Amino acid sequence: MLLLLSIVAFLYSSVGHGGASGYLAVMAIVGISPTLMKSSALIMNLAVSLFSFLGFYRAGFFKIKLFWPFAITSIPLAYLGGTMTLSDAIYKKILAICILISIARLLYQFKQEETENREVPLWAGLTSGGVIGLLSGMIGIGGGIVLSPLMLLMKWAKLKETAAVSALFIFVNSLSGLYGQLVKGNIQIPENLQWAIAVTIFGGLLGSYFGSQKFNLPTLRYLLALGLVIACAKLIFT
Repeated sequence: MLLLLSIVAFLYSSVGHGGASGYLAVMAIVGISPTLMKSSALIMNLAVSLFSFLGFYRAGFFKIKLFWPFAITSIPLAYLGGTMTLSDAIYKKILAICILISIARLLYQFKQEETENREVPLWAGLTSGGVIGLLSGMIGIGGGIVLSPLMLLMKWAKLKETAAVSALFIFVNSLSGLYGQLVKGNIQIPENLQWAIAVTIFGGLLGSYFGSQKFNLPTLRYLLALGLVIACAKLIFT
């Protein structure tokens, strides 16, 4: 499981993601309960998304004007989502949908556009940020797997600009969602979590470095996508 977590962190951080959907998929495959999965994934997400953001920020790809329209509503709603308690059945189905989005993001490689970015409409940023934030807090992800394809499809940002914004977006949402769980008393930390955090930090550091320096490993992406498909099937049918 530790090897899988490090690979997930490496690949997700290379595109500016914290990897929570991947960590949740790994934990689902090995049979960890949803109550443990949610808080554990957010804690791992915090470390990896922060290092991912720092890598892209230092490379000059972060733009605050692309970040704040989404974050201003996502942060309070991620907290609200973190206070919510879902039944295991509903939790698994919502998580399966998010993993499917993650699979699509891994398999479809967006091409770098040379055209100018479109301006992010304020209403679109606030609305989408709020919806993604609520979803993030509810199931224990940072929301980057939804935000980054949205930004790229709408041509609001270039590839690495999107990665930089997504990484910070994931960090603040994970922190807010985790705080919501803490206030509600829903946090349950499994034993030996420090080892999981250690390997995800290691994988995240490597991924953010190579990702910000024009890096691509299509074969590993396909293998990770296959693992996510297995996890998705397990969540839907068990």
